[in-house]
Amino acid sequence: MSDELISRVTSVIARTQKIPPETVTIDKSFEELQIDSLDGINILFALEGEFDVDIPDDAARGIRTVREMVEGIEKLLAAKSQAAESAQ
Repeated sequence: MSDELISRVTSVIARTQKIPPETVTIDKSFEELQIDSLDGINILFALEGEFDVDIPDDAARGIRTVREMVEGIEKLLAAKSQAAESAQ
């Protein structure tokens, strides 16, 4: 996972939650960041807009940490890239 991807995801989380960006690190859980399920939905919408991806509801339910969120976005971007290459 790239530093740029980590940075973008953590900055979206910090901006959405109105918390200092330096408090959002790859190893933090949503519980540690005091992010509840409603906050999580807002973060998902913000990340979908940031990366132009659709995050499936069933996948979103299992995300509990910043690392899991970054890994999920990474997989969606890889799938999107493969689909674009296949279409050419």
